[in-house]
Amino acid sequence: MATNILKTARQVLSLEAEGILGLKARLNHGFEQAVKLILESPGKVITTGVGKSGHVARKIMSTLASTGTTAIFLHPVEAMHGDLGMVAKGDVVLALSYSGQTQELISLVPGLKEHGAKVVAMTGGLKSDLARMADVVIDCAVEREACPLNLAPTTSTTAALAMGDALAVVLIEKRRFNADDFRRHHPGGNLGQRLSLKVSEVMFTGRRLPTISPRTSVQAAVAAIDKGDLGTVLIVSRGVLQGIYTDGDVRRAVLQGLDMAHTTVGEVMTKNPKAVGPETLAADALHLMEQKEITALPIVDAGRRVLGIIHLHDLLGRGQVSFRNMACAPNGD
Repeated sequence: MATNILKTARQVLSLEAEGILGLKARLNHGFEQAVKLILESPGKVITTGVGKSGHVARKIMSTLASTGTTAIFLHPVEAMHGDLGMVAKGDVVLALSYSGQTQELISLVPGLKEHGAKVVAMTGGLKSDLARMADVVIDCAVEREACPLNLAPTTSTTAALAMGDALAVVLIEKRRFNADDFRRHHPGGNLGQRLSLKVSEVMFTGRRLPTISPRTSVQAAVAAIDKGDLGTVLIVSRGVLQGIYTDGDVRRAVLQGLDMAHTTVGEVMTKNPKAVGPETLAADALHLMEQKEITALPIVDAGRRVLGIIHLHDLLGRGQVSFRNMACAPNGD
């Protein structure tokens, strides 16, 4: 019995994963048009849907609102009883209906357009009434539902949710929404609280601060990096920061065939690495790390004397790194 339970669960996950992956081939000019409409809109984004699609629409609205795009949810039924007054000229409406034949949405579209809004249909029914009436269509079709009856919205709602995330992330990039913006939108969250602190309040110090002399061999530097948990070691002379050496540098040294036992780290370190003062906000430090694609940042005083170090993982949370190849990037200009 347990085997059957797990077998069915795995089938569901496989079907839903396949549904999301199938959307990649369906991305087309309609998605690009939707992004352009939202970016050029002087108004807000309004998401709407009924039933399960309504729940997905609410989640998409929440994601957009928290990442730099003003958004609200409008219930189609309530809209027909006065809430249509929430719609203004220049707004963009994301209307979710997998079939595209949801009567409440179809009845709502003329009123939305009369108020000056543009309508983007997120649907699997490309020949449906909703698709025909919309200004733009985002194709969210899936091969089948995970439901064994192929009736209950399962794969289709998961796919719509993923498409909404794709839309939100593209808008994040286009708007250049950064970590400091995120902190302002999430003042009560764990991330917001961390980013509101000064780096002096979250930096590693004392025995947890990985430092070695410029005269140390690269082989010993590798051991120092391995001993710590930051993927980095600071090169310090008389307390003053001279350079930095990272696990990315180690990989490059291996590929280049460097004689690690007989080469000092001072010969190969990144000199004059980026560093910030102790009063710097964690949000500003994170923004610098994102710009330079580095994972660790030394904290120094006015004389470049080392006070501590912060790591990206401890600002964002473990496993939340979002930009590519950071560990391979040197901490320089």
